[in-house]
Amino acid sequence: MRVFVDGSRALRFDDGTPVTAASGVGPLGDGWVVVQDDATIAAWWRPGGVARLRVLPPVEGLDVFREGEGTKHLKPDLEVACPVGVDGGPAALLLGSGSSPRRMRGVVVRLDGGHPVVRAAELTALYERVAERLDLPMDEVNLEGASRSGDVVRWFNRGNLRAGVRSASVDVPLESLVAAVLGRVAASEVPVHRPQEYELGQVEGVGLAVTDAVALPDGRVLLSAAAEDTPNAVDDGPVVATALALVDGDTVVAVTPVPEVGGHVHKVEGLALRHVDDGVVHLLAVVDDDDPDAPSAALDLRVELG
Repeated sequence: MRVFVDGSRALRFDDGTPVTAASGVGPLGDGWVVVQDDATIAAWWRPGGVARLRVLPPVEGLDVFREGEGTKHLKPDLEVACPVGVDGGPAALLLGSGSSPRRMRGVVVRLDGGHPVVRAAELTALYERVAERLDLPMDEVNLEGASRSGDVVRWFNRGNLRAGVRSASVDVPLESLVAAVLGRVAASEVPVHRPQEYELGQVEGVGLAVTDAVALPDGRVLLSAAAEDTPNAVDDGPVVATALALVDGDTVVAVTPVPEVGGHVHKVEGLALRHVDDGVVHLLAVVDDDDPDAPSAALDLRVELG
């Protein structure tokens, strides 16, 4: 497997302010919804520009959360943007990381007459079931990615080899998960199946851990992974490398570094599938470089599966 970066651009809202901490990306209408893990506002990136999209209400009057301002603990930490369907129409499912009690919410964004309609719900009981199925204490839960294949969402826990936690996943029925966010079923009633772990290796002694995933048409899954030297599921640390991993069933088939851009290691945190042509996968990736003042990058990735 070979990975190429065909393009890179800085993401900014139409007024010039940066889109920061981009942690997930998924299709919405004629564009993409990009979630910021440090805000209650997402970016709706369309051919005509980048608009603000409120996905959650303010927290204690704040929409943006910064470690330097002592407000990081308040953030909802949305990490997933996954394509789903609602009542026969396309929608985006956004999910929090679950790494603290404030980060266990889900959001569905669908379009009505071309306008986004947002519904959010508390999913604490579901996060607790995921932790139980993965045999993890709640303080090791850090659900950073998800892929959709047919009627199943595969939800990935990032893991941290320094803390002895491998990257892992569970399968959740798409219909039940969306129904829980829409308030049609209780979060505690969503089934959680098929826990499995992944060995992705290390770079410079730092373990690679899953940050997002996309399902391919042939059933395989591409994971993005970061080697971030951090002691836990909450604190940021230096990122020594990022990579893509190809997974077939329970087997990690290949792990390949993502090339640096301008001599810089970008921490890819969100993946979306553009298209697949003759064994070549074209992806849109978004980057969270843990810099609250810098615009996140969007990368055009090309993957030759070989």
